[in-house]
Amino acid sequence: MKIAAIQMRSGPDPVANMAALEPMLAEAAAAGARYVLTPEVTMAFAENREALAKVAAPFEGHLQLARVGALAKQHGIHIHIGSLAIPLPDGRFANRSVLFGPDGAMTAQYDKIHLFDATIAGLSAYQESATYQAGTAAVTAPLGPVTLGMSICYDMRFPRLYNSLANAGAGLISVPAAFTVPTGQAHWHVLLRARAIETGSYVIAAAQGGHHPNGRATYGHSLVIDPWGKIVGELDHDEPGVLVVDINPDLVDEVRGRIPALANARSFELPAPLHS
Repeated sequence: MKIAAIQMRSGPDPVANMAALEPMLAEAAAAGARYVLTPEVTMAFAENREALAKVAAPFEGHLQLARVGALAKQHGIHIHIGSLAIPLPDGRFANRSVLFGPDGAMTAQYDKIHLFDATIAGLSAYQESATYQAGTAAVTAPLGPVTLGMSICYDMRFPRLYNSLANAGAGLISVPAAFTVPTGQAHWHVLLRARAIETGSYVIAAAQGGHHPNGRATYGHSLVIDPWGKIVGELDHDEPGVLVVDINPDLVDEVRGRIPALANARSFELPAPLHS
């Protein structure tokens, strides 16, 4: 089965981003990919909440999503929009991942669960939860010979989610992302390889890359990792591009049989610490 990761340099204009995406989807389909993943914030990578509010469209009747559904049907493939911002009643947004089937129908959607809220010494506090509302449900979806588990960017730092997806049958886990350059250089490869190894799953990570119109810079390096933790394909740069990789779904069962960590996992108690 061939799968593809699309690397983008999205800006704040959904129309321009869709125009950049369409030829890359066609390229992936022409190369034989049956499943194509795009990055986080595919449709609009805005500067702040106010700018995002000007361009984020309601989920129902969303023009770019309707176009993606038509392209999925035209090419006869699964197209997975890594994420886009969907306005919510409280003024925030859902960071939503959306999967379309080869018939053009929407087959699954996932709202990013883990949000980055942090105060770092010497830097401004970053509160993703001020802009986005966290999702509450993990999601899997059938994808031909393999089951897909859905995640988004910062989720990759939380192994419990990936363990739950694997135990629910996922053999391919998607990680659309817009990783910063410093954290990408330090953590991108090691975290994604760890998630593949500990779950015995394929991991596909489609990334934003380069310097964006909103002033942000992202790491790129979209890749696919096999269940043994081997990187089987990578765009080793931050330029837009298409990565197409062959995967073997049978390898998931083979690796999980060799190292049955999911089957061997046990519950345990953690005693309260002793106080002197």
